This record gives sequence, structure tokens and C-alpha cells, in this order.
Amino acid sequence: MKWTPIVAALSVCLVNQVDAKEPKLILQITVDQLRADLLNRYQHHFTDEGFNYLIDEGVYYTEAHHQHAITETVVGHTTLATGAHPSSHGMVSNLWFDKQLQQPIYNVQDKTHPLISANAAVDAENEIDPTQKASKVEGRSPKNILATTFSDELTASNNGKSKVFAVSVKDRAAITLAGHTGKAFWFSKSAGEFVSSQYYFDQYPQWVNEFNQQNDIAKYADTSWTLSKESTEYLFGDNAAHDWKTKLPGYGITFPHQFGKRDNPYFSTFLTVSPVGDEMTANFAKSVIEHNQLGQNKVTDYLSVSFSSTDYVGHIFGPSSLEAEDNLLRLDRTLASLFSYVDDKVGLDNTLIVLSADHGAPEAPGYLTQFGTKATHFDLASLEKQQDIVKLKKGWKISGNLFSNAWQPYVNLDHDALKKSGIKLKDATSVVANVLNNVAGIHRAYSYHHLLEGAVPKDEITQKVINSFYPSRSGDIYIVFEPNVFVADFDGLNVASVHGSPWRYDTHVPIIFAGFKLDGQQIERPVATVDVATTLSAILGINAPSSAAGFPLKEVIKQFND
Repeated sequence: MKWTPIVAALSVCLVNQVDAKEPKLILQITVDQLRADLLNRYQHHFTDEGFNYLIDEGVYYTEAHHQHAITETVVGHTTLATGAHPSSHGMVSNLWFDKQLQQPIYNVQDKTHPLISANAAVDAENEIDPTQKASKVEGRSPKNILATTFSDELTASNNGKSKVFAVSVKDRAAITLAGHTGKAFWFSKSAGEFVSSQYYFDQYPQWVNEFNQQNDIAKYADTSWTLSKESTEYLFGDNAAHDWKTKLPGYGITFPHQFGKRDNPYFSTFLTVSPVGDEMTANFAKSVIEHNQLGQNKVTDYLSVSFSSTDYVGHIFGPSSLEAEDNLLRLDRTLASLFSYVDDKVGLDNTLIVLSADHGAPEAPGYLTQFGTKATHFDLASLEKQQDIVKLKKGWKISGNLFSNAWQPYVNLDHDALKKSGIKLKDATSVVANVLNNVAGIHRAYSYHHLLEGAVPKDEITQKVINSFYPSRSGDIYIVFEPNVFVADFDGLNVASVHGSPWRYDTHVPIIFAGFKLDGQQIERPVATVDVATTLSAILGINAPSSAAGFPLKEVIKQFND
């Protein structure tokens, strides 16, 4: 057949029609600790190309919630990745206590797959994240995830032709979304660069080395985080030195926040407790797109980008602070830059974007109490001194401690002490849980055995607890504190705000699907974060993740089918 311009044009049209059935790239964005209402609160700051592009042009679910009780980073990310509850995917908390090994387990630790970079392991002496500090293992992998992820099913659907990558400051945020079959990168505060483990590579691709060389964090030395606008333009522009803000040595509790010298042991931590962490993450994501030619494939590629600064800033300063406000303003600009890059390299019309969050955020108690709202902190160490616990120990002839350790939201009993006193563990957990139910600040305590046997009340909060229960990774007694009662101790560092509860402020997150074929639509019906992975699977017509409990979001599917 003679190749005429008309035939060529028709052929291009036909190819485009075939390609248009599926996106060339799925870009999954997770904003750590983005409570749903914060998008509305700060929308006036946002550009048309960042958050507002998603809000105005996407299918925006305003009443999305996590359906589990332990609203922590690894739990939410894994739920978004698998469409499953923690009771199935197994990532029940950032840290759990292994009763056989008698030691805490960090969620993505794996001694068989060490890090590729030298000197990139967690610096326990200067790390402020207590879950990271607790890990005694350098290696990282997804081996503890007990279900397949959407990215795993994407890989399996086309014999591994899709390219799958995930990037974050946090290892647990990248590893969970990359799944078992993708490639994960995260930022090492110790090494000051993006790293990975030998689960993914024997050695780094050259482009990774080049990126780390060209993006030396030393350039931030002797600089500071300053406001993007005049202080009068901010809701929290008074920049007050509130005493509930966390006092990181040398960082300050008012603007400007100094990053200090490169040799300061907290230097890289300060970068992550600022918009710089997200900007570095987005720049690395752009490098992933460029050097791996994402979106240039005949099948759909996948990139997960999890932005962590909102979480770190929220913990240290609280979500209702000038720091949190400016950080979201800067993240909006970072998103706009990333979307522009994707549009140039792949085309936003060829890219399906989905945004959500791993959990919400409670207000700092000090912020609430200034308006008359009751809020307080709870000291887990005080449980041992509760009058009824003291009486119980006396009756059981236990002279030492009854509680061996506490890994929020669980407390564990001293099994040896109980055995010596002839008290059965099942009986002890039931009795102690009943005692704790009468302690001020505790909403309800659940014994391990009652959860295992289903001998618990039938209500919304209990169902969230059940959804979080995985027997071999759960403690003796699960404690749900009353709303606005918090355990704020981070391994000796008292922080402004701590998430992790089943209450609405911790479960309420946005879900937005945008780009590709979608038109703007705001949906107010209740949906769940387990629906994200099943919706992505339905869009591509592939198998849903193995333990998925969610359902495809009908408004998104309808637009794809129209």
C-alpha cells in the first residue's frame, strides 16, 4: 500500500484511539498527614496548576476515610497500595512487638537485603522518628506486606512490561507503594541522598549516582526556611512562639528556621521538617521519569510519589500553625512544577493522577485549649501506678511491673510475671482491659483474646479496631483513647501533634482522581481509602490486589466508560 499523507494521518488517529483507552502513566500522589479539610482551609493560597488543578479538574471525594483504627504512615500507605485492611495486609503499625523474638519490628526491615549506599542506615543517636530508631536492622524490603499491591497486579497483568517506581523521603512510604515488584527509593538522612536496598538493585543505575552528586544537600547549609509571602497574608501569620511547638535544638519555633551547618547532626532532619524535603522528592521523581522514560511504553507505567514534609511539620508544629500553612503553600508549587514536567514529558491527558493521604491529623492540645476545647496528653507510664492496677498486682502477688512494654496503641503484659503467679494470659488480658476501661482518658481497652474470638461490641470504632488486628503482630491489650487525648512522647521528644487514632480527624483524607479522560466533579458521599486500588485495577481491567476489600468508585469508572 502506498504511504500517503492521508493514510499516515488516519494511522496516527487509529493509534491514538488505541492508546487513549488506557493512561500511559499512573501518577499516585500521597501527602503524608493531609487531613481533608486542610485543602479547603488553605485553597486561597493555591495556584491553578497545583492542588486547584486536582480540585477543579478531578473527581474529588470530600468524604473519604480510612476504615482502620491505627492511622499511621505504613498502615495508610499499604492500605492505599493494596485496597486491603491491615487485618489482611499485615502492616498493622509503624512498629510492632514480636513476642517470639522479644523485640520491636520496624515495618519494612529486612536483614537479608541491606542498603546499597554506605553509611545510609538510621543514625539512632540523632533520628527523631522513634519507630526508625527502634529498628536494629539496616536492610529494607516489602517482605512484611502480606498482600499484593495494585503495582504488583499491574506488573503481573502484562508479563512485567510496565515500569513501576516509588519515591519518598520515608522508606516505608516508598516501599509499600512500589509493592513486591517495583523499585523503591527514599531519602537517607544519614547519607544525605536518595537510597535503595539490595532487594531492588545490586548496584545503583548510573542516573541515581548522578542525581545524588548533582543534588548535594550541602547547598542548603547556612540557609533557612523563610515565608513565601508577607506574614499578613497567612491565616496564622502572627508567627507566635506557642509553647506547644516542639523545640528542635537549633531550629527554633518561629520563622525563619535555620538549617545550620552541614556538619550539624540534625541538618538533614531540618531539611525534611521543611518544604525542602518535598522539593527534593519531586526532583528525584522527575529524574525517575526522565531516565526510565516513564509514559513512553506501550503499556501503562506507574510512579508513586509520597510527600512527607506535611507529616514532619505537623508533628513538630501542629497542623494549625504558620509552618504547616506555608509548607502546604510550598507543596502546592512543588506539585504544579511536577505536573508541568509530567505534561511536558508524557502529557497530562495521557496521565491518570490519584491523590490521597495516609492519615489525617489531630490538632495540638495547646491549640485547642486556648479556645476552651478540652484536650490533653496521656502518660502511658502512669498505667502502672493506677490504683486499681496496684490492687490487681497485689492480689496476683506481682511485686514488679505488670506491663512489660507499650507500643502505641498496644500495651503488653509481663508474661513471665503472670506465669510465676499462676495467672493465665487470657484471663489476665481480659481483667486488665476491664480495669483500663475505667481509667480517665481511655475510651475503650480491648484484650487480644477478645479480639481474636470476636467477643467485642459491634460499633464503628470497634470495627476499625478489628480491621487493624493481625494476631501475630498485635499486642496484649489495644487502647483507644478518648478524642483529643494523645500520647505525645516520641522516645523522649514531646511533639505538638500525634496521629494514630480511629477518630475522624485521623481518618478523614481526600481522594482525587484527575487527568486523562476525567472532568471535574465533587462527590460528597462516603467512600473509603480501600477503594483506591480497586478503582485503579478496574480502570485498567486487571486483577484487583489479592486481599482488596474496596470497590471501584462508580463516578470515576462511569467517566472512563462514557
